[in-house]
Amino acid sequence: MKNINVLVVDDEEPFAVNLSKLLTRRGYTTATAENGLTALRMIGENPFDVVLLDLKMPGLGGIETLREIKKKRPEIQVIILTGHGTVDSAMDGISLGAFDYAMKPITIRDLQEKIDQAHERKLLEEERMRSFVEGMAEKP
Repeated sequence: MKNINVLVVDDEEPFAVNLSKLLTRRGYTTATAENGLTALRMIGENPFDVVLLDLKMPGLGGIETLREIKKKRPEIQVIILTGHGTVDSAMDGISLGAFDYAMKPITIRDLQEKIDQAHERKLLEEERMRSFVEGMAEKP
């Protein structure tokens, strides 16, 4: 088992549900959110490792949702997954802390690779932070 908790945030419910099912069959623990506000609420209540985030959503868009995720839970790795991307939106997402940016359609194998890499980064950052805190505690 992978033991990676993934939140799929997309206003196209059939896409989000199908992607969630595909990932679940491959060993991920998944949940879906239909918009940015729901995603933020769920992130506050659940220990997600990786968020797959659409850009174009009604209400709170993907970039705004990314900004809020990084404020509230900077350790969560976000992969922007969109069918409406531009170079500017990719640069905006990466500059705000997105782990990666991918265009739909994407193969499930490529997406799994990105999710696994994002999870590995999260673990490395958590370990780095633990080492830092332990090092600070040891100093007189």
